[in-house]
Amino acid sequence: MIVLSESLQQEGAPQRDPLAIPRDLVHNSSMHFTFNKFWKRYGKFAKHLMKVKLKKYTKFLFVRDPFVRLISAYRNKFEMRNEDFYRRFAQVMLRRYANQPTPPASVDKAFTLGVHPSFSHFIQYLLDPQTEKDMPFNEHWRQVYRLCHPCQIQYDFVGHLETVEEDAEHLLRLLRVDNVVEFPTSQRNLTASSWETNWFSTVPVEARRELYKLYEPDFRLFGYDRPESILNE
Repeated sequence: MIVLSESLQQEGAPQRDPLAIPRDLVHNSSMHFTFNKFWKRYGKFAKHLMKVKLKKYTKFLFVRDPFVRLISAYRNKFEMRNEDFYRRFAQVMLRRYANQPTPPASVDKAFTLGVHPSFSHFIQYLLDPQTEKDMPFNEHWRQVYRLCHPCQIQYDFVGHLETVEEDAEHLLRLLRVDNVVEFPTSQRNLTASSWETNWFSTVPVEARRELYKLYEPDFRLFGYDRPESILNE
């Protein structure tokens, strides 16, 4: 998106290589014309313009197996040192489910002591009614149907992370920008669906079934099979 918007310059020319974009800029809101900026810029005309854009623009989203997405969120936010997520979420999980009434004050102290919420604690947190009484699910584990509203927005294209390279290539052709940017081949350590059984082995079967109910609309809407091997062990 940064390449296509030409919002990053290199020696006076737009950056064309996605892999050359510094990691800290990828999620930097200053690089993107976000919804909030759109609202502030156009004021009372924003609602009308939004309707026009939703009608005229090509709308797409990429989805992922819901359970694999949760494993990935846990790995990225709680197995790695992330001060923000530690303070906002990990400390809550440790207090509620890990018998840690006074968890370490910082993520560095927690990692030094080997203290962090387990994957099972994370699932407990998602299933706990108190969680969403306190605040809506974070975007990294909020159900996609709630995050992207596919029943209100008529998406032109839905890609899957499992086939992202093929799907992205098709989307870029559809948008007629395949001559401008090429979706890079990823060598990252992506969470694999084959890991599901191992990750969920620490989660009670009844909790797995409750979790499936919580994310069932995402499974059904986006063509993912019900994970029978996980739900029927």
